[in-house]
Amino acid sequence: MVVSPEIYLTSDEYLQMEEHSDIKHEYIDGYIYAMAGALDSHVTIAGNLFALLRNHVRGSGCRVYITDMKVRIESLNRYYYPDVMVTCDQRDQETPGYKRYPRLIVEVLSDSTEAFDRGDKFADYQTLESLQEYVLINTKRQRVECFRRNDEGLWVLQSYTAENKSFRLHSIKFEGTIAQLYEDVVF
Repeated sequence: MVVSPEIYLTSDEYLQMEEHSDIKHEYIDGYIYAMAGALDSHVTIAGNLFALLRNHVRGSGCRVYITDMKVRIESLNRYYYPDVMVTCDQRDQETPGYKRYPRLIVEVLSDSTEAFDRGDKFADYQTLESLQEYVLINTKRQRVECFRRNDEGLWVLQSYTAENKSFRLHSIKFEGTIAQLYEDVVF
């Protein structure tokens, strides 16, 4: 991400700019950050997961989104572009440019974003009351990390690797194989 600290925008100004921009920007409390392009493995993993989840949620009232849909964290004045997101809240149909009530957010890790995805971005996502699961997918080896909110509101980690053969997304009652997720990815 490239920061543009000299430009301060209101949330509405950001949304207007983003509608006409050729470059995607994430928005953090008035400041915009240009997003870099992704590598083949990143795009392939996100696409594989989207295809699996789209078939799974069909007819359930849930919607799955990939890369170009923003999530809004109103309490912190932030907009992010998760790699994959699922919302099952009908209120999200009222906002075609962003979603506020995701149940599941997935980030596919890259060298330039991994620390942010694990740190501040995850902390920001945790403020979303609707969020039940946050998933990080590794692009260097077959590893899926699922952070789930338990009944006490604490986040618990469960990791899956090639040895597990499959992985589960409890928030949407989905089970898939590691092989499907990493299909066509070359390490």
